[in-house]
Amino acid sequence: MSPTSTDQTEVKSPPQPPAEHDTSAKGDSEGARRRGLFERSPRAKFLVFGAAILVLLAVGWYWLDSRNWENTDDAEIDGHIYPISARVGGQVIKVNFDDGQFVRKGDVLVQIDPTDYRVALDRAQADYQDATANTQAAQANVPIASVGSSSQINTAGADVLAAQAGVSSAQKQMEAAQAQVTEAEANATKLNTDVERYRLLLDKKEIAAQQFDQAVAAATAANATVAARKAALLAAQEQVRIEQQRVLQAKANWNNAQVTPKQVEAIRARAASAFAQQQRSKAALDQAQLNLNYTTIVAPVDGIVGKRSVQVGQNVAPGQDLMAVVPLREIWVTANFKETQLAKMQPGQPATVKVDTYSGRKWQGHVTSIGGATGAKYSLLPPENATGNYVKVVQRIPVRIDFDGADKPDFNNEGLLRPGMSVVPNVKVSARPQGGSNQ
Repeated sequence: MSPTSTDQTEVKSPPQPPAEHDTSAKGDSEGARRRGLFERSPRAKFLVFGAAILVLLAVGWYWLDSRNWENTDDAEIDGHIYPISARVGGQVIKVNFDDGQFVRKGDVLVQIDPTDYRVALDRAQADYQDATANTQAAQANVPIASVGSSSQINTAGADVLAAQAGVSSAQKQMEAAQAQVTEAEANATKLNTDVERYRLLLDKKEIAAQQFDQAVAAATAANATVAARKAALLAAQEQVRIEQQRVLQAKANWNNAQVTPKQVEAIRARAASAFAQQQRSKAALDQAQLNLNYTTIVAPVDGIVGKRSVQVGQNVAPGQDLMAVVPLREIWVTANFKETQLAKMQPGQPATVKVDTYSGRKWQGHVTSIGGATGAKYSLLPPENATGNYVKVVQRIPVRIDFDGADKPDFNNEGLLRPGMSVVPNVKVSARPQGGSNQ
């Protein structure tokens, strides 16, 4: 194309409106509409202002309320886990439950072969009966020996007195015999003298022979009387010696009788020993009965079976773990709060528990206790801040939170809450603690 034609073309193109003119026109139209809105509705300005105030109040209330609550995600549901172990050894003949099954308190979990323990029970029963018979016999001898001892002592004492009285009587009889001997000797001496005097008179024929014979007869009789009285004296003396020997024998018997109380004590001691043997036999019988009962292992509480490690036919030893039972009602929350969160926390304050497994549900509870030390102090190797380089770390203290209504029989019957579940507890630290809680 030629330059002339180019110029003609540029002249023919229509003129474009400037951009600045269009922008200002649009701003003017928007301002007009804004002014038109507030002009058309004068209350709109107050509504917008009121909404802004409400938003500020809501934000302020949320900020103030958040200062009255403390929460942590370092928390879990905790609970008792009952280990089931064997108390006696033997072969397992039955296992009634498996992992995950629900059991009631008293249900038979494991049965150990009871044959050997029944035999031991029968033997212990026989030993106890034998010991009981020995005890009864020994105890029956005690009153018999006691009465016999008293009777023997009394009899021996009476015999001593009687023997002493016999000695006294024999001595008196001996004295009487001695007097009679003296009397007889005096009479015989007189009569013998008369015989000699009559003999002289007879030789002189002054008396008759008959008178002399009478004197001789009288003297002979007197001499015989002396001999008889002396014999009686010897008998009386012998009787005294016999009575004295009887006294010695009676005293010996009395001394022997004094030993009988010691014999009674020995009999009592044997009876006590027999009774002690009976008690030992009774204890052995009770232990045998317990061992037989221990062959039947039952559930201590209602719960879920876990960690089963026992099988039928297995030989177990005393103390060996067989399984575990987890009760679903004996649960609580162990929340490890930072030490900076415990300034206002006290036992009895209400808490709300959210379980990670059930995001749409909440459980109510309350703080029961605050741990006595930080978790680091309970660890196997607690830190020693006095050695090495010290780095300050915010510590955590375990706080126990119990569920409200956990004492009711139907608590957690659905089995929703299990030990070990992660939870997020929120504790209202501004609330007044309820009574009955111990820190």
